[in-house]
Amino acid sequence: MPQFTSSGLPARCAFAEAEPATTGGAVYAYAITVQASDIDFMGHANNARYLEWVQSAVIAHWQALADAPAVAAHVWVALKHEITYRKPAFLNDRIVATAVLEQVRRESAFYDTVIRRGSEVLAHVKPRWCCLDATTLRPTRVGGDIVRNFLSLGPEQAHIDGRLA
Repeated sequence: MPQFTSSGLPARCAFAEAEPATTGGAVYAYAITVQASDIDFMGHANNARYLEWVQSAVIAHWQALADAPAVAAHVWVALKHEITYRKPAFLNDRIVATAVLEQVRRESAFYDTVIRRGSEVLAHVKPRWCCLDATTLRPTRVGGDIVRNFLSLGPEQAHIDGRLA
């Protein structure tokens, strides 16, 4: 069972010094160094680790762009991951998971996440996340102001469920 830090990120994830996490509108780059505990019997990162990295990237994206009250009031859980593995990651590889929020519908957030080693695509993931109220743990809608911040859109451009946010 992985151990997590107080911020909700896996404790074993190490950030590559040369590639700090960055935000730029709806794009978030989460730097990872592949650890010995990520390696499976085949000598490369286990497929399950990719999903942990995607989760860490999305949670870090949320924590970087949402204000403190929103972070405290909401938690995110994965509902679905569509993942295509293209190439393996190896011990000490410095890789980056780039998370892009594509759409928000009601309590769901749809991301496009690509894991790369340099210019090589290692995996492409299309996850769907559900926003929960941190107290009740029941699904809750994400506010329009938060959506606009994540999508980097003006008030006239941000749409949720086909209407202005």
